[in-house]
Amino acid sequence: MKVRYFDHAATTKVKKEVLDEMLPYFSEKYGNPSSLYSIGRMSKKAIEEARKKVSNLIGCQPNEIYFTGCGSESDNTAIKGIAYANYQKGRHIITSQIEHPAVLHTCQSLEKQGFKVTYLKVDKQGFISLEELQNSIRNDTILISIMFANNEIGTIQPIEMIAKIARMHNIIFHTDAVQACGNIPINVKNMGIDSLSLSGHKLYAPKGIGAFYMKNGIPFEKFIDGGHQEKNKRAGTENVAGIVGLGKACEIARINLESYMKHLQELRDYFIKQVTEKIEGSLLNGTIENRLPGNANFSFPSVDGEALLLNLDAKGICASAGSACTSGSSKPSHVLTAIGLPSNLAHSSLRVTFGEDNTKEDVDYLVQSLLEVIEKLKK
Repeated sequence: MKVRYFDHAATTKVKKEVLDEMLPYFSEKYGNPSSLYSIGRMSKKAIEEARKKVSNLIGCQPNEIYFTGCGSESDNTAIKGIAYANYQKGRHIITSQIEHPAVLHTCQSLEKQGFKVTYLKVDKQGFISLEELQNSIRNDTILISIMFANNEIGTIQPIEMIAKIARMHNIIFHTDAVQACGNIPINVKNMGIDSLSLSGHKLYAPKGIGAFYMKNGIPFEKFIDGGHQEKNKRAGTENVAGIVGLGKACEIARINLESYMKHLQELRDYFIKQVTEKIEGSLLNGTIENRLPGNANFSFPSVDGEALLLNLDAKGICASAGSACTSGSSKPSHVLTAIGLPSNLAHSSLRVTFGEDNTKEDVDYLVQSLLEVIEKLKK
């Protein structure tokens, strides 16, 4: 049976071009970047070239990029690092109710350490209120962290306006852009972003590699102690092959961004139209406008989400009910409940996220399979 993959928000395959660029750093170019001899210098040079490629994707300086092990580490390092370095100025942080667990749990951890956190509500489409953001700012607010685009319903926040508000009050602005990088245009300088997190395996690089941007001049505490790697901000021998892969993936994403976005958006809109017309009672979660180009999230009343996924899997279809990072929980999605969905509809959700290899024929097969499975489950 052919496997049709529709869960690119959970992870992506490693592109052949990315893997080809990585392979030498597992074998003949295996030197430690901290070593002074030639194969060590070779690894160090490869890291710096990759740093430039990542910075080019988001419009910052290469020395503002720090490599990590994943998006979660990037979020932890940016948020905790900023909080610890600026606690004498204040201990108040603002975020939203629909953040990824890497941000929510980091903020909850800081609350146990004496920080105060305001969790902004969102409307039924997943947008924060700029007015509520303004009203939540206090004299001791040191950080605003709002995700660029939501991993479950694809809502893209008004990032430039959020950054403007933060700048007006001299507050640092961080954004979790794990789902956005490589899917939509980002320029941190033009948008006024002070710090940003990204992850390799969301944009066709391998798992186990991430990065974050921190604007020059913003103080932050290091998260891992040890050696002096990453300008003494992230200790540990670098994952050279992973870093090279991330750099290559970012380079490809930058070059192909316009055509990639167009491809994803065409598939998404076609899928939404087919589901809306053919499956009675289907409910699109989130907004049509300001949505990630490859994201569609539906609820199907009277259908159990887990049973839906298992039956689709039997037909060779890979999709999800929400974030892969919370799939072990029996609770309804915190994102769907935050936008006002009752528990039964939150439990009946399906997230479909498209990638470069998906075709219109794949979408037709997915829609037909959905029709058959939903009819079966309702009976």
